[in-house]
Amino acid sequence: MAARIDHLVTSGTFSLDGGTWDVDNNVWIVGDDSEAVVIDAAHDADAIAEALGDRRLVAIVCTHAHDDHVDAAPALADRTGAPVLLHPADTELWRLTHPDRAPDGELADGQEITVAGTVLRVLHTPGHCRGAVSLYAPELGTVFTGDTLFAGGPGATGRSFSDFPTIVESIRAKLLTLPGATVVRTGHGDSTTIADEAPQLDEWLRRGH
Repeated sequence: MAARIDHLVTSGTFSLDGGTWDVDNNVWIVGDDSEAVVIDAAHDADAIAEALGDRRLVAIVCTHAHDDHVDAAPALADRTGAPVLLHPADTELWRLTHPDRAPDGELADGQEITVAGTVLRVLHTPGHCRGAVSLYAPELGTVFTGDTLFAGGPGATGRSFSDFPTIVESIRAKLLTLPGATVVRTGHGDSTTIADEAPQLDEWLRRGH
């Protein structure tokens, strides 16, 4: 059976730089009836485990280490035995949430993770934070962008560990080069496509968020 994409929305909070906000997060599960990968274990390990069912969890992939994207990762790893994977440039940010529990493995630009015969290619897309990554699945015609690219523009860059010129360059060099029909599945909110977002790059640069 070919890999499919399951979608779960979980709710909780995001905290950084002394502030806390209520958020809804997209949790993406890529796999078949036998095995799967979870992209961003947010808020609720029990709900994610229920969505997985009896499938073997190959890995818990973190698009970045903001607490709302990784808060449930250790609990999900403990109950499934799956490794938590994070880009090492986000280690400092990870420790703000999990000071006593390190990730199990590292992500690197160009790395490939295979699940259910489908390749997820890691693209290092810093800017929202230093270790942000996107996961491109060409066979599925989709890219999972975490908080790097949303419907309508780039992710926020107004807090610690972030930089606006860097995120725009990541989007320009790593994401807008993908086929226009590629579906962009984001960390929050609605999906979009590369073709829909590409014309806005010049506007982002003019606005200089």
